Amino acid sequence: MTSHDFEHELDVAMRLARMAGQEINKYYKTGLAVDHKGVDEPVTAADRMADELISAGLQAAFPDDGLLTEESDDDLLRLEKERVWIVDPLDGTSEFIAETDDFAVQIALAVDGHPALGVVYQPVKSHLLYAVQNRGAYLVRDGTRTRLQVSSVADPGEMCLVASRSHYSTFIETARQALGIKSVNRVGSVGLKVGLVARGACDLYLATTVSKEWDLCAPHALLLEAGGVVTNLCGESLVYNKADPVACTGLVASNGLAHDQIVATLALLRSE
Repeated sequence: MTSHDFEHELDVAMRLARMAGQEINKYYKTGLAVDHKGVDEPVTAADRMADELISAGLQAAFPDDGLLTEESDDDLLRLEKERVWIVDPLDGTSEFIAETDDFAVQIALAVDGHPALGVVYQPVKSHLLYAVQNRGAYLVRDGTRTRLQVSSVADPGEMCLVASRSHYSTFIETARQALGIKSVNRVGSVGLKVGLVARGACDLYLATTVSKEWDLCAPHALLLEAGGVVTNLCGESLVYNKADPVACTGLVASNGLAHDQIVATLALLRSE
C-alpha cells in the first residue's frame, strides 16, 4: 500500500481528533466526576464521550476496518482485519483531572501490525501532530505546518530525558543516573512526550508503565516518520493488533542515535 492511499484516512482522523478535542474542552476544569476502571486507572465522561464520537466516525467512514479503543469493549473481530484503527480518546486522563493541560486525543491506523498513520491532538493548545507512512511527521499550530525531525544528540549523557509527571518510577531514575543524563522534562500524555522527541525538543523517553496499544500506536507513527526509534524496554519492535493489547513491556523512544546503547544499559539494570 502506497503512502497516497492514506490521504482520506488522514483527513478523517484529523477531523475526528479535532472534534473530540473540542468536546473534551467543554468538560475541562468543570469539576467532572471521576470513576475508576481499576487500580490507578481513572475515567471520566469526557473519555467516554470522545471514545463514542471517534468510534462512530471511524466506523461510518471505514466500515470494513477493525477498531480497538480504550473505552469500548474489545470483541476481537479486529484480529481478522488487515487494517485496524487504534484509539486513545483521552490520553492523559490523570493530567486532564489535575488540570495540567497535558492530555491529548490519539488516533492511529495499523496495517499488518505496523503503524501507518498517527494523529495526536492537544485540545487546550490546538496543537496537531500527525504522521503518515513515508510522508513525514508534522506539527500544525496557529495555522502553520512544520515538519518534525529528531535531534542529533548522540551522547546519552547529553540527552534530555522526557518522563512521566505522574508515573516516574525508581527504575527510570536509576536508568537516568546510569546513563549520566542531567536534563529531565516531566510531562503528561504518552503522545505529548513522544511528540517532544519527534520535534527534537527532547532526545529520549523511557517508561515502565506504558503498556497499551492505544497509548503507543499514534506516537510510534510520529517518531518513526521524524527519524526516531521505538522499542520496548528489551529492545524489541512493537507489533499492533495483538490478541492481548496490553502485553508490551515498557517503552524506549529515542532519536535513534544511541538506542542500542541505551537498551543495553537498561538490560543490565533489569538483570540486577
